[in-house]
Amino acid sequence: MSEVTVIETQDRKQGVAQSIQALGINPVKNKDVLIKPNFNTADRVPGSSHNDTLAALIDQLWEMGAKSIALGERSYAVTREVIQQKGVLPILQEKNVILIDFDELDEKDWIKFKPDNSHWSNGFRIARPILEAECLISTCCLKTHQFGGVFTMSLKLHVGAVPTFRNGFQYMSELHQSVYQQEMIAEINAPFAPDIVLLDGVEAFVDGGPATGTRASANVFIAGTDRVAIDAVGLAILKHIGSNAAIMQPKVFEQKQIARAVQLGIGVRSAEDIDLIAVNEASVLYCDAIEALLQ
Repeated sequence: MSEVTVIETQDRKQGVAQSIQALGINPVKNKDVLIKPNFNTADRVPGSSHNDTLAALIDQLWEMGAKSIALGERSYAVTREVIQQKGVLPILQEKNVILIDFDELDEKDWIKFKPDNSHWSNGFRIARPILEAECLISTCCLKTHQFGGVFTMSLKLHVGAVPTFRNGFQYMSELHQSVYQQEMIAEINAPFAPDIVLLDGVEAFVDGGPATGTRASANVFIAGTDRVAIDAVGLAILKHIGSNAAIMQPKVFEQKQIARAVQLGIGVRSAEDIDLIAVNEASVLYCDAIEALLQ
């Protein structure tokens, strides 16, 4: 069983702290921690991670005893420009967090993977800081993806760990032009595993995305250690608040991102393997509603 904690809230500080604390684990203590946020663009949440969520997450990690904290990202545009547009640098400086700009990594720090039966024609590369993180914390948003991914949550978040272009190959062009985009998204997640995944679902895109789209309020935070479980619960939440046909019609575990991730052993195999944990009494009904839509 994989536990996913659920708290119905509009308060990001509360959502971050209580969803993580309810997991009852501490993989952070005395570790060098790397945060992978959703800073693909600088668009307003859920186009990108909310600065308040990032600040609350950093505070929580320090409280849990992190030895050091870094933030690592590769954005769609120039990463440092996105970070500046988001106003993140003052937060990182104030809270003693190191920025690792994946755009600035050397060629040797993009590690090549070419697994059997991959839908990537030439394999893919993953940023060394992701692979070698002593403790990896991934924080994503709740949204649909209009350019072939269908949805973008914890699995899709890690496309930011793959280069746009390296060693003479256009990785993002191949991904976004492929009919196997969803399977390819799952495949890049196989070489590593986050220690905690946090999803901010206070606001969601129920159509469009990933940068802009049709907005809705989901008023929820979820946390866990299993990317498949997190994305499955996220899909159930989108069904609960009402989304587009690509979300509403297929069953959760029939989604190609999910199905391929299950094949690769990245996470749980079915809804029956997910244990929803209501963080407080007020969140019990929310859990009941989304649990019914996981099937």
